[in-house]
Amino acid sequence: MYSKIISGAFVGISAYLVAVEVDVSPGLPSFNMVGSLSCEVREAKERVWAAMKNAGLDIPPSHITVNLSPADLRKEGTALDLPIAVGMLEALQYFSVGRAKDILFLGELGLNGEVKKVRGVLPVVQEAVKKGIKECIVPKANVAEGAVIPGIIVRGVGSMQELLHFLQAKEEDRDVLLPPQSINAEKLFEKKRTPDDVDFSEVTGQESAKRAALIAAAGFHNLLMVGPPGAGKSMIAKRIPGILPPLTLKESLEVTGIVSVAGLLREDQALVTERPFQSPHHTISQSALTGGGSVPRPGIISLAHRGVLFLDELPEFQRNVLDSMRQPMENHEIQVVRVNGNLSYPADFMLVCAMNPCYCGYYPDRNRCRCTESQIKKYMGKVSGPILDRIDLCVELMPVDITGMQGKARKGMDSAEMRNAVERARCRQERRFAGAEYRFNSDIDGADVEKYCVLGKAEQRCMKKLYQTMKFSVRVYHRILKVARTIADLEDKDNITEEHLLEAACYRPAKEYWI
Repeated sequence: MYSKIISGAFVGISAYLVAVEVDVSPGLPSFNMVGSLSCEVREAKERVWAAMKNAGLDIPPSHITVNLSPADLRKEGTALDLPIAVGMLEALQYFSVGRAKDILFLGELGLNGEVKKVRGVLPVVQEAVKKGIKECIVPKANVAEGAVIPGIIVRGVGSMQELLHFLQAKEEDRDVLLPPQSINAEKLFEKKRTPDDVDFSEVTGQESAKRAALIAAAGFHNLLMVGPPGAGKSMIAKRIPGILPPLTLKESLEVTGIVSVAGLLREDQALVTERPFQSPHHTISQSALTGGGSVPRPGIISLAHRGVLFLDELPEFQRNVLDSMRQPMENHEIQVVRVNGNLSYPADFMLVCAMNPCYCGYYPDRNRCRCTESQIKKYMGKVSGPILDRIDLCVELMPVDITGMQGKARKGMDSAEMRNAVERARCRQERRFAGAEYRFNSDIDGADVEKYCVLGKAEQRCMKKLYQTMKFSVRVYHRILKVARTIADLEDKDNITEEHLLEAACYRPAKEYWI
């Protein structure tokens, strides 16, 4: 007998529907699966067979053929176990034909019949809604992420026995056996932001660096901090997510989809509501950073989408690893080419970097630094010019004086004050970019810089002098204008002034480091 069940899979982070066709007929006992299958999917027949047997379901000796369509797209993962089992149950007439119509099934099967958590439920459920699917049955561990999508009934199942009772039950009893789950995504964002465990008030004596962090957060600009060990670079970086504007619902769905595909969404988590913060170790490989691998997964730069990617000890990263970020930083996406296809992962992140000025960390203090000039050049040369061109703000941190750490002196703005300033600047950007594709000043394309960063005659003369004196590239010229636009927004000014331009130019990498 023939059966057809609906399921889903994904390529990169894009989901598509899969038709699971099962044919059970008399003949030599066998279990064959076709349809461009990965190793995990091929192993499904062993899991399905054992799960059904241990769930007390009798499988008569038969010739079983399973086809996963479309056959030209490679199927990855273990989420197709459950729909294969449902197709076999329908073909073996364990429930009435048509009871599984317009229902999408996802789930991995344990050998005891348990339905286990899988990756990528959120994008698959979103695709199901687009295709007009009325209902979706997923593992209980994934029901929260599926339930935030409106327009579809989402149910969670824990075992094969539960699912079979559901499919055999009358229509009026179904909601009792597997209750529909629904989560109002808007309410998840209505909760007040909890106080941060870390606060900028704890950062002592680095007001210039805090100012640079404020500007970077307000315009979503890339930031580089250079200074000796213990100056507070990592402290500042870890506090930046706390002053960024909150995620919108659209951004949250994007981020959650990536985390879901990567298999990193917590069981009780419906959406990612806080901006991501990723801080990889400097030994990270290129594929781990950008994504890919033998079984393609999103990399760290995609997991940092709409959030902060913090690279501590920047020169310690491999040169090819750093240079692999150049294109994603411009295009806000990463293309991963593999034999099985071309995958695209989003990579719109705010890059925050920290580094020492030399191997020992104390240059240019020659009383403490013992590095030779060639050693310093070699160390700083690990960060290429094209990467520096893509960093909007560079700030130097100096050692904190003891007098600034003692007593009850004012320690500058705290995170709440900085967050309020960032949100005011963000509101100005929302009004400016109404109807456009841009969100932050850093998003402005080179062709539109002159449109959104208008300069008066005096400001044009100032930029001309800066351009000729400091020998900027065109990219740096545009970045200075965008940073100046953010500084003006923080000061609630409609026009960019010379002071804004000069401050923005001061945040370029110092020549004493990059000779």
